[in-house]
Order: sequence, then C-alpha cells, then structure tokens
Amino acid sequence: MATTSVIEQMRQLIQLIAKHNHAYYVMDQPTISDSEYDHLFRQLKALEEQYPDLVQSDSPTTKVGGQALSKFQSVTHVVPMLSLGNVFNQEDLFAFARRVEERLPNQKVQYEVELKLDGLAISLWYENGVLIRGVTRGDGETGEDITQNVKTIRNLPKVLHSDHFEIPRLLEVRGEVLMPKSGFEKLNAEQEAKGDKTFANPRNAAAGSLRQLDPNIAAARPLAFYAYGIAQCEPNHGLTTMHDSLQWLTKLGFEIAERQYLCNSIQEVQQRYEQIQQERLDLQVEIDGMVVKVDDLKQQQQLGFLSREPRWATAYKFPAQAALTTVDQIDWQVGRTGTLTPVARLNPVFVGGVTVSNVTLHNIGEIHRLDVRVGDTVSVYRTGDVGVTMNSSISSRTQLDFQMAV
Repeated sequence: MATTSVIEQMRQLIQLIAKHNHAYYVMDQPTISDSEYDHLFRQLKALEEQYPDLVQSDSPTTKVGGQALSKFQSVTHVVPMLSLGNVFNQEDLFAFARRVEERLPNQKVQYEVELKLDGLAISLWYENGVLIRGVTRGDGETGEDITQNVKTIRNLPKVLHSDHFEIPRLLEVRGEVLMPKSGFEKLNAEQEAKGDKTFANPRNAAAGSLRQLDPNIAAARPLAFYAYGIAQCEPNHGLTTMHDSLQWLTKLGFEIAERQYLCNSIQEVQQRYEQIQQERLDLQVEIDGMVVKVDDLKQQQQLGFLSREPRWATAYKFPAQAALTTVDQIDWQVGRTGTLTPVARLNPVFVGGVTVSNVTLHNIGEIHRLDVRVGDTVSVYRTGDVGVTMNSSISSRTQLDFQMAV
C-alpha cells in the first residue's frame, strides 16, 4: 500500500475517533456504540502495527479520554489515569496471558477478576482521612475538579475511620461513579413526569450529574461510587496484592463491585467470564465486560506500562448485543403529564434476550442526530444491560425527513 494512502487512512480514523472521544468523554453524549468505537480503534492500531514508521503524533492510541471542560478547574494527575487495553474472545485473552507470563518467567501468576463497570472514572484524594478533592479522568494527564459534586454521593466516605490500622496521611483512591439500574429507571420516570429530558443510559445520567455546576442537582441523583484501586498511599499500606488492597479499602468504608474473583489460571478467568456473562442481567449495576488484572503488585511493577495502558491488566469485553431491523413508523407517545416523546416502531427483532418492537428516540434532537426515517435499516443494540438504543445504519433511504405532526 502506498505511503500516502496509509497516512490518509490513519488521518481519517484519527479524526473520526477524536470526534467520538470528545462526544463520549467531554460531552457525555456518545454518538456510536462501544463495539463500533472498538472496531475503529482496532483498525487504527492494526495500521500502526503494520506501518510503525507512519504513526501520527496525535494518534488516540497513545492518549486517554478527552480534554477537560473549561467550566471546571483543571487538575493534573500526579499518577496518570491510564485506560485499559481490550480483548474480545478467548484467543485474545490467552494471548494477553502469554505476554504477561513471558515477562514473568518461572513465576506463578494469579489474576484478579472484577466487573467492568460502565460509569465515569474518578480519582479521590484524602489527607489525614478527610476527602479534599475529586477529579475526573479527563485525558489521563489532566482532569476536572468535581469535588463539590463528589461530596454529594451517599455511599462515598467523606472521612475515613478504622479501628484496625492507622489512617494514611495521603491516600488516592480510584473508582467508578455510576447509577444503579433501579435508580436510573426511577430518575427517568421522574424526568418524564416533569416534562424534562430523559437519559439514554445510566452512564450518561451519572456523568451528566457529576458535571453539573449546581451540586444540589448531583445530590438529588441516585449516584454510587465503587473503588477499584489505589494510586498513592503514604505511608505505604504494606499490602502485596490487588485482591488484598480492595479488601483493605472496604475496611475504610469504600464499596467495591459486588463480585471479585481470584483466579489461579487464565483458564479459570475464562470460566468466570462465561459465568458473569450468564449472570449479568441479575446485577444491580450496568457492566460491559470484566477487568482482568495480575494480582501481585510487585509483578505489576515488573510488567510496567505501554503509552496509554498497563501491561498487567486488560478489559475482557462482552460481545455486542445488536441486531438489524427496519423502521416501520415514527410517532409520538404521550406521557402522564402530556409530555410528547418520539418512538420508533420497528419490525420486531430479538436483541439481548428480549424481542424489541419499540425504541424511544427521546426528543426531536435525537431524531435529527440519528437522521432516522421510516423505512431505514437500523442497528438496535442493548446499551449495556439497561434498555435498548438505536444507532442508525442506513442501507435504504426514504426521501422525506421525519416531520413533527401539529
């Protein structure tokens, strides 16, 4: 392939991914599904691996997230908040394990398996046990100071206590803020009853709540924080494994995801993946896979990092729950208070364990964003575990735009 053609392909993918990164990380309004984003990202990585001399300096494969919004004060992360690499099948998972074990010859490797929560990653700073700052991931180097909103989260400890050990002078805890399914459904019902905009999924609801300038709005939302790791601790906590670190955090009052597994082999990790995939609909939180980490902290140090992700961890993603169907009609549904919500009537299709024949389009802006019209072929997918979302995938085009009836 000619050099100019390769560079042109790279530039197109970089611009497209940057656009979607901004929508997801900065505006909290994702424009494509996770699986579609992952496909674009893998295309770019494959080109870069094939033509390493042509890698562009602004490639998103070397960066994390998006730039901080200007309405919040920017904060530099002392320890960068990196992203995770992804694997999508057993072959990818076993390849990840081989790379790990090749760098740790003659060492026993155990893996900590956690739910991959679909929320907003944040960092919490405590001085002498008192919460002093909450910061978003941002671009991994710089995030947004959302301390006042973070302090409204009910299950998040504002002051640390322990009868068993001394509280660290400095502690930086990282985790996810999300909205449990029951809280999300209740919030959307309340929004609809008031005639306000509803949220497309729990992640959007959680992220939008944390980025409110008025902390009273965040306080009224059913947010929860789940810790997944420690970035800094002075004096050192003396713990040697990821599993023990998470249990230590629970003794300080933090909640962690409801399922943690310590696996002695990568085959056991695969078994847990299959188990979690079967049980995901029973969970109270939305997930899109699981996180696999080398459990031993010294081994993590030995393995080190790539430019945007650790070598000792990866996200094992669930398959996309999507199907193609056609739009039969777009009409308006009247809520209890008289609020009008556009709804797409679909040729029934089986998606993620349910038959779908109707999908809410939320508002007229969403219709225009999707550019969806009667007769279009569309991709319908489960947004994690809550609800069903449409992402327009046009194979045939009607001549007329949707018009609001008056």
